Amino acid sequence: MTRVLVAEDDRVARDLLCEILRADNFEVDAVDDGAGAVERAQPGRYDLVVSDVRMDRSSGFDVLKAFTERSPGTPVILITAFGDVAGAMEAIQRGAYDYVSKPFNVEELRLTVARALERRRLIAEQKAAPAEVPTTKIEDIVGKSAIMLDVYKLVARVAATSATVLVTGESGTGKELVARAIHTHSPRVRHPFVPVNCTALSESLLESELFGHARGAFTGAVAAKRGLFEMADEGTLFLDEIGDMGPKMQAQLLRTLQDGEVRPVGSTESVKVDVRLVCATNRDLEAEVKAGKFREDLYFRINVVTIKLPALRERPGDIPILVAHFLAKLGRREARAPATMSAESLQALMAHAWPGNVRELENAIDRAVAVAKDGIILPSDLPPEVNARRRTGGGTVAGVGGAGGAGGVGG
Repeated sequence: MTRVLVAEDDRVARDLLCEILRADNFEVDAVDDGAGAVERAQPGRYDLVVSDVRMDRSSGFDVLKAFTERSPGTPVILITAFGDVAGAMEAIQRGAYDYVSKPFNVEELRLTVARALERRRLIAEQKAAPAEVPTTKIEDIVGKSAIMLDVYKLVARVAATSATVLVTGESGTGKELVARAIHTHSPRVRHPFVPVNCTALSESLLESELFGHARGAFTGAVAAKRGLFEMADEGTLFLDEIGDMGPKMQAQLLRTLQDGEVRPVGSTESVKVDVRLVCATNRDLEAEVKAGKFREDLYFRINVVTIKLPALRERPGDIPILVAHFLAKLGRREARAPATMSAESLQALMAHAWPGNVRELENAIDRAVAVAKDGIILPSDLPPEVNARRRTGGGTVAGVGGAGGAGGVGG
């Protein structure tokens, strides 16, 4: 049975938390202060911790620190005051899985608990991957929204198969990260992951890159060259932006997938290959097929399983956790403590539409950290286009992640 520790000094809130969790068949221990929770921080004792931030005798941050140090596999959900953007941001930066706000919504709490436990399970599964192999893991795909939980589940399921996968989504949503995670969690993890951007090369160069060429196949081909299909043998080949591939290359790729072999340019002999194919596109391939721009038979070949990545504007609740992730990443890179994001700056980030998605957000954080004084990011440190919406008064955010209203508990 799943064991949950609840730390809450408000008796009414504590009793309701325990009632909700026990109704979902969890074994629940409850304490009325932070010190009691800290004492219970032992490796593997609990599957999940739900703790208020403000309590007597040690705060929720002390509880988080204790479990992070002593039982790092146990996710911690912190409860913050409604509208406390700074507190929510600090919770994520310090390593909390997520936060909910008081007065909390019962269904939001249940969903957050379910996500935390599912993510814990997926991370435990990926630890079986060989530690010596450089990998992109499921937890490297950052997000705690329901739509991203579905992505984690699908990645874990398809990785164990040999199915061809099509990853779709706007530019900057993290399609290559998903492709690498699929490879990491697959039986092919000890073999190469070979990425290629189909838009970066002309059709003739792409043909030579993918299939290789024989000596003398064209001017300058002074030696034979293995193609990327051969280099990815027994591993994974990632074709990024496959929707931009020309008609000739589409036909050759289809033949390769049908026959399981490649013929280098200028050669009369074919080479057998065993490659798992993952493709990505920011185009609507169904529309491209109807318009006659993409082969229908190839589309069906590469579209065995589709993983659709949401735009960042479709999951704004993930922005605080993404920001904390990027700040921590930059802190490690610069070998210093992570910068701190002011509440006003986070509100500006939440209000922005992010047409460039996660990539644009990461670049904005990178810039802000570079120009911030004393490690504190103010709105003036953010890119002008992010601040513009804030200055005009549009899209401000009063709070992050807290759903109040019916079914909530004050405190």
